Amino acid sequence: MTEFAYQDAEFDIRADIKDAHRAFWDKLAKAGSWWTGEQRIAIAQQSRKALECTFCVSRKNALSPYTFAGNHDFDSTLPDIAVDAVHRIITDQTRITRKYVQDNVAKGLSKEAYVELVGVVVAVFSIDEFHRALGLELEPLPKPQAGDISRYRPARLSDDIGFVPTVPVDGAVGAEEDLWSDGRSANVVRALTLVPDAMRDWRALGAAQYLSFEAMQNFVKDDARAINRMQIELIAGRVSSINQCFY
Repeated sequence: MTEFAYQDAEFDIRADIKDAHRAFWDKLAKAGSWWTGEQRIAIAQQSRKALECTFCVSRKNALSPYTFAGNHDFDSTLPDIAVDAVHRIITDQTRITRKYVQDNVAKGLSKEAYVELVGVVVAVFSIDEFHRALGLELEPLPKPQAGDISRYRPARLSDDIGFVPTVPVDGAVGAEEDLWSDGRSANVVRALTLVPDAMRDWRALGAAQYLSFEAMQNFVKDDARAINRMQIELIAGRVSSINQCFY
């Protein structure tokens, strides 16, 4: 198996991280709930190109991104509105507003498609940043696989947080019963649940790269980790601060 072999890494990479990266790459290539496999790969491609987009740099420096006109540097098979969403998430996410999401819906990018797009972008970006942090070449994107989108939408949804509907805290039932248990959750966990598979993908990556939901209840040293929980949270807090996250 050559994907995510990490043979050039200076440090030993845990097997569960390699497995999580390979598993997501396999899912990335397949049709999702609202995007085809080809479109999901195109979203991933744009997540990488956004960092080199001169228009994004200029817009980031503008007083408001909503009054700055122009075009992104890269052509794509994706609709322009989707390309713009990917680039904003990568380069200017702190200035995404409810109105921006609503305007996208009016232009044809549904909230469901937007959430799946966000899920793909954050997952690919987290894997790519793992490579960049270790000074490694980015993993080549997989070839898209044929298949039909499911258009699956959870039966129980709420508009009590954020800019898009989410599964409510007591709504992890039926097909969504695996999302969390005991009627307890957090807003960050619910964020992608309009597309449950996007949340599942994020959770699986987070379990390997950060902590599983179960491990978050352990506030002491985990023998499988080189650093203790306090050190993990110190790093997580610092990274979140740099990223202007509400962590």
